[in-house]
Amino acid sequence: MNTVTISSKYQVVIPRPIREQFDLKPGNKIMFIPFNETLRVVIVPSIEEAKGMFEGIDTDPQREKADREL
Repeated sequence: MNTVTISSKYQVVIPRPIREQFDLKPGNKIMFIPFNETLRVVIVPSIEEAKGMFEGIDTDPQREKADREL
């Protein structure tokens, strides 16, 4: 288990084994998501990495009938 301490500036250091396991580099973005009584950390993919992530999703905009008649 990797435990870190929050600094006086509310910063944390991601332990080396975690950085290496997830190939984290300076400039990568992460998101903190509160969930129940926990805090989840999620890696935010770059636009290039996210392209095609939701293959097969319907991208045809579904508009309200009133909007289609304009």
